[in-house]
Amino acid sequence: MIDLQSQGRYRLDLLSFPIVGAILRWKHNRTAAQFVLFGLAAAIIVDGFWGSPLAAKNVATVSAWVHYRGLVVLGLLVAGNLFCAACPFVLPRKLAKWLGRPTQRWPRALRNKWLALAGFVGIIYTYELFDLWASPWWTAWLTLAYFATAFVLEAFFTRNSFCKYVCPLGTFNFLYSTVSPLQISARSQQTCRDCKGHECINGSPSQQGCQLELFVPTLKSNLDCTFCLDCVKACPYDNVALVARPPGDELFRQTWPHRLDLAYLSLLAAFVGLINAVAMTPPIYDLERQMAAWLGTRSEALVLGVIYLVAAIGLPLGAAYSAAWLGNRWNQNKDSLNRLVMRYAYSFVPLGLAIWLAHYLFHFVTGAMTIVPAFQTLFADTLGIPLLGEPDWSIALWFVPSTGSIQITQLVVMAVGTLVSVHMTMRAAHGANPRRRGFWLEALPWLVLLFLLAAAGANTFTLPMEMRGSAIGG
Repeated sequence: MIDLQSQGRYRLDLLSFPIVGAILRWKHNRTAAQFVLFGLAAAIIVDGFWGSPLAAKNVATVSAWVHYRGLVVLGLLVAGNLFCAACPFVLPRKLAKWLGRPTQRWPRALRNKWLALAGFVGIIYTYELFDLWASPWWTAWLTLAYFATAFVLEAFFTRNSFCKYVCPLGTFNFLYSTVSPLQISARSQQTCRDCKGHECINGSPSQQGCQLELFVPTLKSNLDCTFCLDCVKACPYDNVALVARPPGDELFRQTWPHRLDLAYLSLLAAFVGLINAVAMTPPIYDLERQMAAWLGTRSEALVLGVIYLVAAIGLPLGAAYSAAWLGNRWNQNKDSLNRLVMRYAYSFVPLGLAIWLAHYLFHFVTGAMTIVPAFQTLFADTLGIPLLGEPDWSIALWFVPSTGSIQITQLVVMAVGTLVSVHMTMRAAHGANPRRRGFWLEALPWLVLLFLLAAAGANTFTLPMEMRGSAIGG
């Protein structure tokens, strides 16, 4: 029975299951998973540079922009941060450490999410600017750049600084793994108190401890946890558990640290998700043409830059601080605006995940089977080895649901995300003002902002959308 911070709250431990537990405890399980994705990354690079220039027929664009994104959000929703656990970009870590012999810690001033947040917005901007979804060549270069960045930082800095402070993809996973139904915990609080070596974080002669410096007895969140399970393998007392919990439990209990960088990440990720979805609908092209005319330029980089600066940064931050100011006025509070933003920004996590899920679900279900003929093309045409047979693109049409059923599913996902976010907002307001009858007045501007964002998302998913990376869309 688990009796740490949850006091018996979580009882189902996956590590105690006979087969699943043995696989999860296996010393080389992460390396094996990383090699699988490393092979996929190699295929992306090879096919991206030398394969078909058509996005829907290339492993690089199909696997990266259809399958990876769809499986990531589904994995986060169903289990947790599985893709960080199997991340291929840090597989060459031992070579990097051997070459660099790092002794330097990551700069203290950068031990936050600001750099990763900037990288996240930058990647989404780059995705649209260079049409990465349509360019196998650029997708291959992006994959190489990711490997190079991870390798260099691992060579210069200790303690997996790339994963914790730099990686935009990992930061996305960290953020939305907070709604996941699994979490690392401890079986016994007393065992942790009696432990002298703290091997879960310090490691042992045969097994490294947590390189992200997460101490199991104090874990209350999935934030920064890559699910590598090094803590499980290092603990000499078999006191680490991978427990099931109610989805989003840590958000409801407000166990996150109240940090402005995390609040901005929660808020901006939701708005960036909406912009990323809007970018594949007809109205965005009209907006770009109008912006180009207003600015007197033909530079797509400038036009998109202005759109992202306003819609991805200026609008959400302006709306958040306006909501904080109105909440203060209506509830007659004296809290600082930053404190209110940190209190309510986490409520955007469920709605943000719903937006990303509804968006990526569309691409995934319309293009899921394209991976088969894409790999057939890679082996038959690019490598000249028809191991999987000749490409059969009729396979791409298998299991594709109707547009109507996809849109209904998207709207249901949006409705669930909105309701959870509203519930979180009301809990946050009541928790901060338990003795005030009008506590909801503080939450009212935030509720309005949530509903506006949800309405914009729902409207977006009813518009005609490009089937990027899908043979069905041409």
